[in-house]
Amino acid sequence: MENNNSKSNIIVHIILIIGAFAMLLPFLWMIITSLKTLTESTQVPPTFIPKIFNIGNYSDVWNQLPFASFYVNTFLMMLFRIIFSVFFSAMAAYAFARIEFPGKNAFFMIILIQMMIPGQIFIIPQYLIVSKLGLLNSVGALVVPGIVSAFGTFLLRQFFIGIPVELEEAAVLDGCNRWQIFYKIMLPLTKSGLVAIGIFTALFAWKDLMWPLIVNTSIEKMPLASGLASLQGQYATNFPQLMAGSMIAIWPMLILFIIFQKQFIQGIASTGSKN
Repeated sequence: MENNNSKSNIIVHIILIIGAFAMLLPFLWMIITSLKTLTESTQVPPTFIPKIFNIGNYSDVWNQLPFASFYVNTFLMMLFRIIFSVFFSAMAAYAFARIEFPGKNAFFMIILIQMMIPGQIFIIPQYLIVSKLGLLNSVGALVVPGIVSAFGTFLLRQFFIGIPVELEEAAVLDGCNRWQIFYKIMLPLTKSGLVAIGIFTALFAWKDLMWPLIVNTSIEKMPLASGLASLQGQYATNFPQLMAGSMIAIWPMLILFIIFQKQFIQGIASTGSKN
Protein backbone atom coordinates (compact mmCIF):
# COMPACT_ATOMS: atom_id res chain seq x y z
CA MET A 1 0.00 0.00 0.00
CA GLU A 2 2.81 2.39 0.91
CA ASN A 3 4.62 1.56 -2.33
CA ASN A 4 1.51 2.44 -4.32
CA ASN A 5 1.20 5.78 -2.48
CA SER A 6 4.87 6.60 -3.07
CA LYS A 7 4.54 5.77 -6.77
CA SER A 8 1.44 7.97 -7.00
CA ASN A 9 3.27 10.84 -5.30
CA ILE A 10 6.20 10.49 -7.70
CA ILE A 11 3.86 10.58 -10.71
CA VAL A 12 2.04 13.64 -9.35
CA HIS A 13 5.33 15.45 -8.71
CA ILE A 14 6.58 14.65 -12.21
CA ILE A 15 3.37 16.03 -13.72
CA LEU A 16 3.63 19.18 -11.58
CA ILE A 17 7.27 19.69 -12.58
CA ILE A 18 6.39 19.35 -16.26
CA GLY A 19 3.52 21.81 -15.82
CA ALA A 20 5.74 24.30 -13.98
CA PHE A 21 8.40 24.06 -16.71
CA ALA A 22 5.75 24.57 -19.41
CA MET A 23 4.61 27.77 -17.66
CA LEU A 24 8.17 29.04 -17.16
CA LEU A 25 9.31 28.28 -20.71
CA PRO A 26 7.77 31.42 -22.31
CA PHE A 27 9.37 33.58 -19.60
CA LEU A 28 12.77 31.94 -20.15
CA TRP A 29 12.38 32.36 -23.91
CA MET A 30 11.65 36.07 -23.41
CA ILE A 31 14.86 36.51 -21.38
CA ILE A 32 16.92 34.61 -23.96
CA THR A 33 15.42 36.50 -26.92
CA SER A 34 16.15 39.83 -25.24
CA LEU A 35 19.87 38.92 -25.39
CA LYS A 36 19.90 37.92 -29.06
CA THR A 37 20.61 39.92 -32.19
CA LEU A 38 17.74 40.64 -34.58
CA THR A 39 19.11 38.15 -37.11
CA GLU A 40 19.48 35.39 -34.54
CA SER A 41 15.98 35.99 -33.13
CA THR A 42 14.40 35.26 -36.54
CA GLN A 43 16.66 32.37 -37.40
CA VAL A 44 15.06 29.07 -38.51
CA PRO A 45 15.50 26.67 -36.82
CA PRO A 46 15.66 28.83 -33.69
CA THR A 47 18.64 28.77 -31.37
CA PHE A 48 18.11 28.49 -27.63
CA ILE A 49 21.41 29.90 -26.35
CA PRO A 50 22.60 33.11 -28.06
CA LYS A 51 26.01 32.95 -29.70
CA ILE A 52 26.71 36.50 -28.50
CA PHE A 53 24.86 38.01 -25.54
CA ASN A 54 23.66 41.37 -26.83
CA ILE A 55 23.01 43.39 -23.67
CA GLY A 56 22.76 46.53 -25.79
CA ASN A 57 19.08 45.76 -26.51
CA TYR A 58 18.23 47.00 -23.02
CA SER A 59 19.98 50.35 -23.38
CA ASP A 60 18.57 50.81 -26.90
CA VAL A 61 14.96 50.29 -25.86
CA TRP A 62 15.42 52.37 -22.70
CA ASN A 63 16.64 55.31 -24.80
CA GLN A 64 13.94 54.75 -27.39
CA LEU A 65 10.94 54.90 -25.03
CA PRO A 66 10.13 57.17 -22.03
CA PHE A 67 10.09 54.38 -19.43
CA ALA A 68 10.20 56.87 -16.55
CA SER A 69 6.82 58.26 -17.68
CA PHE A 70 5.52 54.73 -18.21
CA TYR A 71 6.38 53.77 -14.63
CA VAL A 72 4.83 56.91 -13.15
CA ASN A 73 1.62 56.54 -15.20
CA THR A 74 1.31 52.85 -14.36
CA PHE A 75 1.80 53.28 -10.62
CA LEU A 76 -0.60 56.25 -10.48
CA MET A 77 -3.21 54.26 -12.41
CA MET A 78 -2.78 51.29 -10.08
CA LEU A 79 -2.84 53.43 -6.94
CA PHE A 80 -6.01 55.36 -7.74
CA ARG A 81 -7.83 52.33 -9.16
CA ILE A 82 -7.08 50.35 -6.00
CA ILE A 83 -8.18 53.17 -3.69
CA PHE A 84 -11.42 53.94 -5.53
CA SER A 85 -12.29 50.34 -6.36
CA VAL A 86 -11.80 49.04 -2.81
CA PHE A 87 -13.58 52.01 -1.19
CA PHE A 88 -16.65 52.14 -3.44
CA SER A 89 -16.95 48.36 -3.76
CA ALA A 90 -16.86 47.99 0.04
CA MET A 91 -19.58 50.60 0.55
CA ALA A 92 -21.82 49.12 -2.16
CA ALA A 93 -21.25 45.58 -0.88
CA TYR A 94 -22.12 46.56 2.67
CA ALA A 95 -25.32 48.22 1.48
CA PHE A 96 -26.37 45.13 -0.48
CA ALA A 97 -25.49 42.80 2.40
CA ARG A 98 -26.89 44.67 5.42
CA ILE A 99 -29.21 47.52 4.41
CA GLU A 100 -32.78 47.04 3.20
CA PHE A 101 -33.88 49.52 0.52
CA PRO A 102 -36.35 49.49 -2.42
CA GLY A 103 -35.07 47.70 -5.51
CA LYS A 104 -32.15 46.12 -3.66
CA ASN A 105 -32.36 42.75 -5.43
CA ALA A 106 -32.94 44.38 -8.82
CA PHE A 107 -29.86 46.60 -8.47
CA PHE A 108 -27.73 43.67 -7.37
CA MET A 109 -28.98 41.68 -10.36
CA ILE A 110 -27.77 44.48 -12.62
CA ILE A 111 -24.32 44.18 -11.05
CA LEU A 112 -24.29 40.43 -11.69
CA ILE A 113 -25.36 41.00 -15.31
CA GLN A 114 -22.52 43.49 -15.73
CA MET A 115 -20.05 40.79 -14.69
CA MET A 116 -21.38 38.52 -17.44
CA ILE A 117 -21.12 41.11 -20.24
CA PRO A 118 -17.78 41.47 -22.10
CA GLY A 119 -15.95 44.61 -21.03
CA GLN A 120 -15.54 45.76 -24.65
CA ILE A 121 -19.23 46.69 -24.72
CA PHE A 122 -18.59 49.49 -22.20
CA ILE A 123 -15.72 51.08 -24.14
CA ILE A 124 -17.87 53.58 -26.06
CA PRO A 125 -19.89 54.79 -23.01
CA GLN A 126 -16.72 55.05 -20.96
CA TYR A 127 -14.97 56.96 -23.74
CA LEU A 128 -17.88 59.42 -23.97
CA ILE A 129 -17.78 59.94 -20.19
CA VAL A 130 -14.03 60.61 -20.26
CA SER A 131 -14.46 62.95 -23.23
CA LYS A 132 -17.25 64.95 -21.52
CA LEU A 133 -15.09 65.27 -18.40
CA GLY A 134 -12.22 66.62 -20.49
CA LEU A 135 -9.85 63.87 -19.38
CA LEU A 136 -8.73 62.59 -22.77
CA ASN A 137 -4.97 62.14 -23.14
CA SER A 138 -4.34 62.30 -19.40
CA VAL A 139 -3.55 59.98 -16.51
CA GLY A 140 -7.07 60.58 -15.19
CA ALA A 141 -8.48 58.83 -18.26
CA LEU A 142 -6.64 55.67 -17.24
CA VAL A 143 -8.35 55.61 -13.84
CA VAL A 144 -12.02 55.97 -14.87
CA PRO A 145 -12.79 52.29 -15.83
CA GLY A 146 -11.45 51.03 -12.50
CA ILE A 147 -13.31 53.38 -10.15
CA VAL A 148 -16.02 50.80 -9.43
CA SER A 149 -15.67 47.02 -9.58
CA ALA A 150 -18.71 44.79 -10.04
CA PHE A 151 -16.61 41.77 -9.10
CA GLY A 152 -15.36 43.56 -5.99
CA THR A 153 -18.90 44.43 -4.95
CA PHE A 154 -20.05 40.84 -5.40
CA LEU A 155 -17.06 39.36 -3.55
CA LEU A 156 -17.19 41.73 -0.57
CA ARG A 157 -20.95 41.26 -0.26
CA GLN A 158 -20.28 37.57 0.38
CA PHE A 159 -17.79 38.49 3.11
CA PHE A 160 -20.24 40.89 4.78
CA ILE A 161 -23.04 38.32 4.68
CA GLY A 162 -20.79 35.85 6.50
CA ILE A 163 -20.26 38.20 9.46
CA PRO A 164 -22.68 37.54 12.37
CA VAL A 165 -25.48 40.11 12.70
CA GLU A 166 -25.01 40.07 16.48
CA LEU A 167 -21.83 42.15 16.08
CA GLU A 168 -23.82 44.98 14.50
CA GLU A 169 -26.56 44.71 17.11
CA ALA A 170 -23.96 44.97 19.89
CA ALA A 171 -22.42 48.00 18.17
CA VAL A 172 -25.83 49.69 17.94
CA LEU A 173 -26.36 49.14 21.67
CA ASP A 174 -22.98 50.78 22.28
CA GLY A 175 -24.15 53.86 20.36
CA CYS A 176 -22.45 53.35 17.00
CA ASN A 177 -24.09 54.79 13.89
CA ARG A 178 -24.15 53.07 10.49
CA TRP A 179 -20.87 54.61 9.31
CA GLN A 180 -19.05 53.67 12.52
CA ILE A 181 -20.28 50.09 12.24
CA PHE A 182 -19.06 49.92 8.64
CA TYR A 183 -15.69 51.59 9.22
CA LYS A 184 -14.69 50.28 12.66
CA ILE A 185 -16.25 46.80 12.72
CA MET A 186 -17.11 45.46 9.27
CA LEU A 187 -14.09 46.60 7.27
CA PRO A 188 -11.47 45.12 9.64
CA LEU A 189 -13.31 41.79 9.55
CA THR A 190 -13.14 41.68 5.73
CA LYS A 191 -9.43 42.42 5.47
CA SER A 192 -8.69 39.33 3.37
CA GLY A 193 -11.43 40.29 0.91
CA LEU A 194 -10.12 43.85 0.65
CA VAL A 195 -6.63 42.51 -0.03
CA ALA A 196 -8.01 40.21 -2.74
CA ILE A 197 -9.78 43.10 -4.47
CA GLY A 198 -6.65 45.22 -4.26
CA ILE A 199 -4.55 42.43 -5.79
CA PHE A 200 -6.93 41.80 -8.66
CA THR A 201 -7.30 45.53 -9.34
CA ALA A 202 -3.52 45.97 -9.41
CA LEU A 203 -3.04 43.03 -11.78
CA PHE A 204 -5.80 44.17 -14.13
CA ALA A 205 -4.42 47.73 -14.17
CA TRP A 206 -0.84 46.57 -14.74
CA LYS A 207 -1.72 44.61 -17.89
CA ASP A 208 -4.38 46.99 -19.26
CA LEU A 209 -3.56 47.43 -22.94
CA MET A 210 -6.53 48.46 -25.05
CA TRP A 211 -8.13 51.24 -22.96
CA PRO A 212 -5.00 53.47 -22.71
CA LEU A 213 -4.50 53.19 -26.48
CA ILE A 214 -8.07 54.41 -27.00
CA VAL A 215 -8.15 57.42 -24.66
CA ASN A 216 -4.52 58.59 -24.84
CA THR A 217 -2.64 59.63 -27.97
CA SER A 218 0.58 60.89 -26.39
CA ILE A 219 3.14 58.20 -25.60
CA GLU A 220 4.15 60.13 -22.46
CA LYS A 221 0.66 59.43 -21.06
CA MET A 222 0.81 55.68 -21.65
CA PRO A 223 1.28 52.98 -19.00
CA LEU A 224 3.83 50.22 -19.48
CA ALA A 225 1.72 47.67 -21.38
CA SER A 226 0.42 50.19 -23.92
CA GLY A 227 3.78 51.93 -24.24
CA LEU A 228 5.45 48.66 -25.19
CA ALA A 229 2.88 48.24 -27.98
CA SER A 230 4.70 51.01 -29.88
CA LEU A 231 7.58 48.58 -30.40
CA GLN A 232 5.29 46.38 -32.48
CA GLY A 233 5.92 47.43 -36.08
CA GLN A 234 3.35 47.29 -38.86
CA TYR A 235 5.57 45.28 -41.19
CA ALA A 236 8.54 44.24 -39.05
CA THR A 237 9.27 44.01 -35.34
CA ASN A 238 12.59 44.08 -33.53
CA PHE A 239 11.84 41.14 -31.25
CA PRO A 240 15.01 41.38 -29.10
CA GLN A 241 14.20 45.01 -28.24
CA LEU A 242 10.54 44.12 -27.64
CA MET A 243 11.54 41.34 -25.24
CA ALA A 244 14.07 43.63 -23.54
CA GLY A 245 11.34 46.24 -23.06
CA SER A 246 9.07 43.57 -21.61
CA MET A 247 11.76 42.58 -19.12
CA ILE A 248 12.20 46.22 -18.08
CA ALA A 249 8.43 46.51 -17.66
CA ILE A 250 7.80 43.43 -15.51
CA TRP A 251 10.58 43.67 -12.92
CA PRO A 252 8.63 46.01 -10.56
CA MET A 253 5.72 43.56 -10.44
CA LEU A 254 8.12 40.67 -9.82
CA ILE A 255 9.67 42.54 -6.90
CA LEU A 256 6.22 43.36 -5.49
CA PHE A 257 5.22 39.72 -5.78
CA ILE A 258 8.37 38.56 -3.98
CA ILE A 259 7.81 41.06 -1.17
CA PHE A 260 4.05 40.48 -0.81
CA GLN A 261 3.96 36.84 -1.91
CA LYS A 262 2.03 35.71 1.17
CA GLN A 263 -0.61 38.41 0.71
CA PHE A 264 -0.93 37.61 -3.01
CA ILE A 265 -1.56 33.93 -2.36
CA GLN A 266 -3.95 34.52 0.55
CA GLY A 267 -5.87 37.16 -1.37
CA ILE A 268 -6.32 35.07 -4.49
CA ALA A 269 -7.11 31.93 -2.46
CA SER A 270 -9.81 33.82 -0.56
CA THR A 271 -11.71 34.45 -3.80
CA GLY A 272 -12.01 30.77 -4.57
CA SER A 273 -10.81 31.47 -8.11
CA LYS A 274 -7.63 32.05 -10.01
CA ASN A 275 -6.56 34.50 -12.72
